[in-house]
Amino acid sequence: MISQKAKYALRALVVLARADAEKALFISDIAEEQNIPKKFLEQILLDLKRQGIVMSRRGKMGGYLLLKAAEDITFGEVLRLIDGPIAPLPCLSKIAYRRCEDCASEATCEIRHVFNEVANVTRGVLDKTTIADCLVYGENHNVAALLDS
Repeated sequence: MISQKAKYALRALVVLARADAEKALFISDIAEEQNIPKKFLEQILLDLKRQGIVMSRRGKMGGYLLLKAAEDITFGEVLRLIDGPIAPLPCLSKIAYRRCEDCASEATCEIRHVFNEVANVTRGVLDKTTIADCLVYGENHNVAALLDS
């Protein structure tokens, strides 16, 4: 299950991707449109800015814009940035591997075998699905509902 913070990050990125590429959006406008607490969104956008996904402008025409193209921002990238590893078991993590304390042998662990398949399929979908893909889906559907399901 992804965190509320990750869902908010994805929803904010979709809003920014949907906007005119040259027009910065105010945090308050994104927060209101997506029903995200403004202070929480400020923290999320700052994290995304530090990672080079969004940028901010100051002044009257200020706000946030995508720094990376929507086609280059994957769900997997955002989830790892916000929530950390995408792995149902610590022994399956690609970026934070940790041996399970109660496991006698990873090679013969039936549970690990099943969840390895789950993790690989999940990572495959998340690492190939981009914010731009979400826009195509969102043309005929409610994007917030897609991310909340």
